[in-house]
Order: sequence, then structure tokens, then C-alpha cells
Amino acid sequence: MMPFLIALQFLTIFPIQLKAMPSKQQNGQSLLFYPVIGLLIGGILALTAFVLQSLPLILLSSMVLVLWIWLTGGLHLDGLADTADAWVGGFGDKERTLKIMKDPTCGPIGVLSLVIMCLLKWSAIYVLLQQQSYFALILFPVLGRLAPLFLFSTTEYVREKGLGSSIAKFIPRTWALIIFVLCLCASLYFGWGGVISLIVFIMTLAYLRFKFIQRIGGVTGDTIGASIEISELSSLMAFVIGLHYWAV
Repeated sequence: MMPFLIALQFLTIFPIQLKAMPSKQQNGQSLLFYPVIGLLIGGILALTAFVLQSLPLILLSSMVLVLWIWLTGGLHLDGLADTADAWVGGFGDKERTLKIMKDPTCGPIGVLSLVIMCLLKWSAIYVLLQQQSYFALILFPVLGRLAPLFLFSTTEYVREKGLGSSIAKFIPRTWALIIFVLCLCASLYFGWGGVISLIVFIMTLAYLRFKFIQRIGGVTGDTIGASIEISELSSLMAFVIGLHYWAV
């Protein structure tokens, strides 16, 4: 139960109070529950969209996006902004890139990345709701939270201290692989939309892993957060673009 509560506390704004300080092993095991948290977030989004479907689409799309960000506390958007700043300001240098990621301030490239991310995600949500695919909203938070399973299991964590370090060291890799594959298979429930999202999601993860290794030799907490946001967006965009062409 403790690993699930750790994941719920870390990935959401729900007021979870842990009775004891988690061990490094429990931090590693908590990663296995990330897709479950994604399912919870997606379920809340889908239910909200379904219940409020009579509202004007432009308003409902905005409410769903704000709810999506609020449920996560903007945690992964922070990682995206830090990663974007570091990638541009690092000029290809590993140490400079890592140093910029630790800077708590957000530069213009970080702000721009957030604007682009939110704009594209809002537009995709609008198209999704326009097609009345309310319960497809369950899929994308789950896929996004598979990204940490893949990256922590296959990629070196470059910082020696912190929560990410203990997760990378103690993650049950066999179970992580099983859960990863099962969740990918479950996405086929959404038909060809799920297939297209699955393909784009895998391609996105492979590309991000390649770029992370190329620049800094592995991953950090910020790049993991960025990968969640980018994976969510890419799979969502793939789904709604597919819906558009089917409708035509």
C-alpha cells in the first residue's frame, strides 16, 4: 500500500499523509503504480467531460485542461520548462545543461514551451470532445506515466542524489516491463485510435531517450517530467488527427 500512496502523493495534489518515511525500496516500487495514477487522473477527466458535455465546447475544453494541470500540480510542466531552458541554453554541453536544469527560475524558452504545450493540448482536447470521445481521455495520462517506467528501466539516471536516484536503483525492472507491456496492450481497446496513439507514443519515447543520452548521458527528474508531458501530447495529437481523417 505504501508504494501506491507514495506515487499518489508525488504525482497528484491529493492530500496524502504518509505514516512513515518511505524506504528507497518503496520509492522504487512506487514507480509501478504510476500508470494507476494515470488511470485515476484520466478517469476524473473523462467523467468530468461526460457529465458536463452540454457546456459549450470551448469552455469544456478549457475546464478539462485546467483540471488536468491542477490534478498534477503542474509538476511535469515544471520539468518541461526546465528541460527546454537547459536544452537551448546548454549549447550542447552536458555540464552546462545539467546546471541550467537545477536553476529554479524559468527563462523565455521555458515559458514558450509551456505556452506551446498548453495550446496544442487544449486544441487536441477540443477536437476530442467535438467527436464525443470523452472516455478516450483515460488513455493519455496512462501512456504518459508509462514514460518513467521505460526511461528509468532502460536509461542511466545521471544525478547521484535525490528521489530519482533511489527510484532508478530499486525499481523492480521485471515487473516494470510487464506493466509497461500490459498497458500498451490495453490501449488497443480504443481501436485504431489506440493503435495510432501507441505507435506514436513508442516512437516519441525512443526519440526522447536517444536525445537524453546524446546530450546528458541519461535522464534526470526534469527530463522525466518533460517526457510525460511530451508523451501525453504526442499520443493525444495522434489520436485526434486520426479521428479527424476517419470523420472525413
